Formats: sequence, C-alpha cells, structure tokens
Amino acid sequence: MTLHIVFSHGLEGRQWGSKIKSMAEHVNQLGEIHSLDYQGIKSPDERAQRLIEHLKKLTGDIVLIGSSMGGYVSIIASNCDKVKGIMLLAPALYLKGYNILNPTTTCKNACVIHGWNDEIVPYQHSVKFAYEHQIPLKLVNDGHRLANSQNILNSELKGIIGQITCL
Repeated sequence: MTLHIVFSHGLEGRQWGSKIKSMAEHVNQLGEIHSLDYQGIKSPDERAQRLIEHLKKLTGDIVLIGSSMGGYVSIIASNCDKVKGIMLLAPALYLKGYNILNPTTTCKNACVIHGWNDEIVPYQHSVKFAYEHQIPLKLVNDGHRLANSQNILNSELKGIIGQITCL
C-alpha cells in the first residue's frame, strides 16, 4: 500500500520552498510526495478544503506536514481515517481570522516543532496545542521559518513515518 507524504506551506510559502524540498528529498524513498500549491488562496479554511479534496483522491496511508498556516490546514484535514501521521511546524493556531479557533486532531502519530524566537506565531500557542492533545513538542532555537533546524525537521519526519510503517 502506498504511503502519501503531503506538504502544506504557509501563507507566504511556496509549493516547493527550501524547507519542503529538503524534507521531501530526505524521505522520497519512503512514499509518494505531494506538495499542494496554495499561492493566491489567502483563506486558511479554503486551503483546508482544498487539502481535504486532495486527500479524498488518495488511496493508502497519509502523513501530513504543515508549516505555519499549513499547520492549521493540516490539523483541519487530519481527522480522516487515512491520515496516520501529522507534523506541525510553527503552526498558526489560536489566531484571529481563522474560522476554527481551537482546532483538534485525533491523529496519534504527531509532533509539533516550534522556534523559541518565532516572530510571527508565539511558541506558547504550540505549547498549548501540544499539551491539550498530548502530542510531543520540540522547541528549537530558531525563528518562524525554522531555517536553522532542517536536520531536526528531517529526522522528526523520518521518525513519524517509521512509526506508521511499523504499525
């Protein structure tokens, strides 16, 4: 059965930005890589609907990776049976302008990574989410883009995929 690894970028991110590209190259032998292009779609809820529609077309297990707004989008889409893992990178949570102010996930293979020095989304939002969902949280000495934490991101993603493929 095919494992699908699905990336969702942030508001100002790109479909194949450097963070996504590095992680995709790190795990490309482990599953089929997808990266949705949300450029031009400002609404996080419209982005979530686009991701949900994409996931409906896939057969097999799914791992979602969402950065910033893409983290919110991934959480909203994560409550389908096919989603077996979710990785949230400085997720944009508990922010005004989002329809769901307290998003939830039932996905158990999950992790959150957030930078102590995030200048866009306070790391405390990830602490709250991780605590409420009992999800592992890794706080790193980095900013919102997690530009200096690529090795950690790659390792954590491989770990989540390993948990799923061993089930």
